[in-house]
Amino acid sequence: MTKCNEIVSIQFIKGEDEKDIPEIRVFRNLDGKKGHVIYKFSGPKTITINNLDSIQKMYLIDKEGEISTRKIDISISDNNIKEVKSTYNWKSESEFYRFMRFAQRYAKSISYH
Repeated sequence: MTKCNEIVSIQFIKGEDEKDIPEIRVFRNLDGKKGHVIYKFSGPKTITINNLDSIQKMYLIDKEGEISTRKIDISISDNNIKEVKSTYNWKSESEFYRFMRFAQRYAKSISYH
């Protein structure tokens, strides 16, 4: 958590924070209004072969509320979760700035671990 004890988390299952810290790549169109971010988890802790069917969204949670996406790609090898990629798209400047506020809070929260 951050110094100010803000709740900031990424969840695939409501109530269970994902502990694997993802690689994050942000792509923004030249007009600045649309874009997407890709989260790549190399060793997700909350997603298993047994609960794959219950994974519906990736939730980005902070003090402002929740952002979510259904775009989740899961790679499986030898009956194990190899990698999870999730993409969040935004379609306006306000959605971009909302995402960036979450991203800044999340970056702060993982720097204290």
